[in-house]
Amino acid sequence: MRSIPDSMDPDVVRAVDARLDRVEHEYDVRVLWAIESGSRAWGFPSPDSDYDCRFLYVRRAHDYLGLRARRDVIETPLDKIFDVNGWDVRKALGLMVKGNATVGEWLRSPIVYRGDAAVRDELLALAGDVTDRRALTNHYLHVGRNSLGLYASTKVAKKFLYALRPAVTLRWMRVQEGAATPPMDLPTLVAGCALPADVRAAVEELVRHKSASREMGSIAVPDVLLDFVEAELARAEATLAEPRPPRAGGARDRAWSLADDLFRRLVGGVPQPVG
Repeated sequence: MRSIPDSMDPDVVRAVDARLDRVEHEYDVRVLWAIESGSRAWGFPSPDSDYDCRFLYVRRAHDYLGLRARRDVIETPLDKIFDVNGWDVRKALGLMVKGNATVGEWLRSPIVYRGDAAVRDELLALAGDVTDRRALTNHYLHVGRNSLGLYASTKVAKKFLYALRPAVTLRWMRVQEGAATPPMDLPTLVAGCALPADVRAAVEELVRHKSASREMGSIAVPDVLLDFVEAELARAEATLAEPRPPRAGGARDRAWSLADDLFRRLVGGVPQPVG
């Protein structure tokens, strides 16, 4: 599977592909899923935005059976253009069960460098079974509050957008109550959360401004957006302050069991060394 928009520099995309090839060769792993994260995938890039490739990989079975634990992150050299790193799928599955939102976002990125759609679908199905919406709410609330504080001290448009996306995500989760994993990108979130017309227009104008300005350019955000973000974050705080509803007996054990089963299937699909 591959989905690369025409707006992305083809030379940079080829360089990202080459890095992924080197990762597979040098670390003897298989890249299962590689996507763009960051502002390009979130829907509000600047002309000077860097490229944030994230990937999930799996090792051979015998690598997981050794006495010495292997590092569960692979990082490639970081510079002004490239930020390319990934997680062992074992780490990703464990974090998913614990309520981490990052894995679900990677699986729903609109920009895909390479990947097996069937594997992506299995991982999304697992997320649907094990995702703790309260943990997701806490995650997006934390990100939103921190980013809003950074905007207040810097007035950098990027920092406000980093608060806006979590706020819109929290609203999307409330409107789409039966869905498990929210979309990654702001346009899809906006389309699915019934924003008031004035808020939606202000969001679109802010994204237009960001698309024509420097990555760290400043802006005076209109009150309609500041009020919207504050209201959504406050509503999430009120929800988390309520007593947690009781979970079904054995729910956590079932979640780990489902994740274990998928992990074994993924490892079983990797050819083993000869001899």
